[in-house]
Amino acid sequence: MGASRNKLLLPLAGRPLLAWTLEAALACEAIHWIGVVGQLVDAEAIAALVAELRQDATPLSPLAPVVWIVGGDSRQDSVRLGLAALPNDAEQVLIHDGARCLVEPDLLHRCCAALGEAALAGAGIIAATPVTDTIKQVGEGGLIQATPDRSVLWAAQTPQGFAVAPLRQAHAKAEARGWTVTDDAALFERLGWPVQVLEAPPSNIKVTTPFDLTVAEAVLKTRDRRPP
Repeated sequence: MGASRNKLLLPLAGRPLLAWTLEAALACEAIHWIGVVGQLVDAEAIAALVAELRQDATPLSPLAPVVWIVGGDSRQDSVRLGLAALPNDAEQVLIHDGARCLVEPDLLHRCCAALGEAALAGAGIIAATPVTDTIKQVGEGGLIQATPDRSVLWAAQTPQGFAVAPLRQAHAKAEARGWTVTDDAALFERLGWPVQVLEAPPSNIKVTTPFDLTVAEAVLKTRDRRPP
């Protein structure tokens, strides 16, 4: 992003980017507890953000507790620490990138419902979108090596959902064996455990660059024009 601070605290349509993500999670009735995993340098700013969200909530709509969790040096470490902080009675968990601030409560609800069924079969679930571009596998010197069939390719996103016990087990195995992965679904894949894809809307982007901020603001303006 090239910013001087955590991109999740950058302004997006007049509010910190993370506020949009948390607002969607708080609006999903199937979510009963929220952990925000981050670095200590951002703890005060995020606590103020959460307090403001609670102040704006209506008394008739009780909100899930939002708990601050100090993260690790990598995404994988941070997820492991987040899992350790879950309530003792937690059986299922959704993991979501804070930077996917356009997530809507409906997608979160669909992920919760799909996980409830998938977990019975020992499977996890991930939100994803079918790949629409032609993908090229490129080797040294920028030479194309292969063109995978895009009809079987999906772009992985979040939320990603799992039963808590097997996901903790997967992270423990990864730590013991020195595995490094970019998402939790990859841990299940390495262990030969099933993961089911749930189609997400194209708007569920991850804000990574300044251009993504522009796109996100345009999407939010479109949502503001929706009829009640």
